Amino acid sequence: MIDRYTLPEMGKVWSQDNKFRKWLEVEIYACEAMAELGLVPPEALKNIRERAGYTVERVNEIEAVTNHDVIAFLTCVAEHVGEDSKYIHMGMTSSDVLDTALAAQMKEAGDLILEKLRELRSVLLDRAKEHRDTVMIGRTHGVHAEPITFGLKMLLWMAETDRNIGRMERAVEAVSVGKISGAVGTFANIDPFVEAYVCKKMGLKPAPISTQVVQRDRHAEFLAAIAVTGCSLEKFTTEIRSLQRTEILEVEEYFAKGQKGSSAMPHKRNPITAERISGMARLLRGNALAAMENVALWNERDISHSSVERVIIPDSTITLHYMLTKFISMMKNLQVYPENMEKNLEITGGLLFSQRVLLALVNKGLTREKAYDLVQRNAMEAWKNRREFRGMILMDPEITAVLSHDEIDELFDYSYHLRRINDIYRRFGL
Repeated sequence: MIDRYTLPEMGKVWSQDNKFRKWLEVEIYACEAMAELGLVPPEALKNIRERAGYTVERVNEIEAVTNHDVIAFLTCVAEHVGEDSKYIHMGMTSSDVLDTALAAQMKEAGDLILEKLRELRSVLLDRAKEHRDTVMIGRTHGVHAEPITFGLKMLLWMAETDRNIGRMERAVEAVSVGKISGAVGTFANIDPFVEAYVCKKMGLKPAPISTQVVQRDRHAEFLAAIAVTGCSLEKFTTEIRSLQRTEILEVEEYFAKGQKGSSAMPHKRNPITAERISGMARLLRGNALAAMENVALWNERDISHSSVERVIIPDSTITLHYMLTKFISMMKNLQVYPENMEKNLEITGGLLFSQRVLLALVNKGLTREKAYDLVQRNAMEAWKNRREFRGMILMDPEITAVLSHDEIDELFDYSYHLRRINDIYRRFGL
C-alpha cells in the first residue's frame, strides 16, 4: 500500500479531520442560509459559529455506539454548541452533508492531480525540445519500421497528457456539485436557497436535480478520467521498459549510486519504477469499474455505493497522484542514449529505406505490385543473409534498369524521413 505520508497534500484531502471539517462547513453554511431566511435566530447563529467544533477521537468514540457516522458527528458538535445545536441539520438528510462534502474533497483531489499533470506536460515539452532531432528507429509490432526522433515520441506523450488534462478538468467540473435537498431530493423540509448558498460557499454548483444523493454517474466519470490517465502512464512506462531492454538500451531509468537491481545478480539495472506504474494502472481500472457499478442504486437511493466509495475514491486519487509524482521524476532523470539509437538504426542494413525504393520505382512507371515484388525480394534476401540492402538493390538489374546508381544512393538518406518534423512541431507552436 502507498505510504500516505509521502504524499502529504493528497493524504490530507482524505484525512478524517479534513472530512469532518468539510461536514462542519456544510452545516454552518446551512445555518447561515437559514438565518437569512429567518429560521435561525442571530444569537443562535453567532453561538454556532463560535462554538461549533469536534475532535476526531470523540466522533469515532460516539460512532462506536451509534453505528452512524453523521449522527455521531452531529452529537459531537452538539456537545460543543449546547442548546442551539437544535438548529443544526434542520430539514437535512445525511447525504446532504456527505455528498456535498465529498464533492469538495474530490475537487481538492482533482485539482492536485491537475497540478501534477500540468507539471508532467512541462517536463515532456522540455524533453521534446531537447530531442527534437535525436534520430531513432520507429517500430511497429516491435519490429523496425522507419526513422522518427525521440522528440516526436515525447511530443506524442505531451499531446496525450493535454487530453488527460482536458478529461480531468471536465471530470472535476462534473463532480463539483452539491445537494441540500432533503430526504428524497424534493426540498420538502428545506428551502432551495439553502442549497444554493451552501454550494456557493463550498465552491460548488447545486445539482440541478437529485434524489437523496448526487447521482453516481458523476463519480464514475471522475474515476474513469483517473483510470484513463493511468492507462496513459502505463503506455508511456511500457515504452520505456521496452526501450530499456539490454538488446535495445536506447533509454534507461536513472540508477542511483548504491541502488541494487537484484538480490542474486549484481549486474541488474531494472526498470522498477516503470513496472510499478504499469502495475498500478490496473488498480485504477478496477476502481473505475466499481464506480460504474455504483451508478445503479435502488429507487431514490441505497447505500451499496457508500462502502465502495470510501475505498475507491481516496485510493484512486492517491494512487494516481503517486504515479504522476514518480513518472515526473523518472522523465526528468531519464537516461537517453543517442549513440545506441544510431547503432540500432543500422541493425537491418538499410531495410528501413524499402518504402523509398518502392515509391521511386512506382514513380518511374512500374505498377505497385511489380515494384513491391522487386523490393521485397531483395529485402528478404538481405535480411536472411545479413547483407546491405543498398548493395542488393544496386546489383538487381531489374531495378537498375529503372533507377540509376545516383538515384538509388539518394534514396538512402535519413533526412528524407525527418523533413516534416518541423511541421508537426509547429502544430504545437514550437
